[in-house]
Amino acid sequence: MSRFVNIGYGNIISADRIIAIVSPEAAPVKRLIREQRERGKLIDATCGRKTRAAIITDSDHMILAANQPETIASRLGGITDAKEESDNE
Repeated sequence: MSRFVNIGYGNIISADRIIAIVSPEAAPVKRLIREQRERGKLIDATCGRKTRAAIITDSDHMILAANQPETIASRLGGITDAKEESDNE
């Protein structure tokens, strides 16, 4: 069963496909964003707002989000905790 996480402003992605959630402020991440844009592998889910997180997926795509990495990670943690609780029952 697929699990999904809300990354903000009505955008939802598959939690199982996430490899990393990083801040887009570092130079290496900015370079990676530029490269992914050139390759056609960048998905902008910011809805015109400032990019605060870059999500790297196992399909070699990068998703830009307007929420902080910590916010997305906490939502992802809630999904993980809920799944662990259901597994323990």
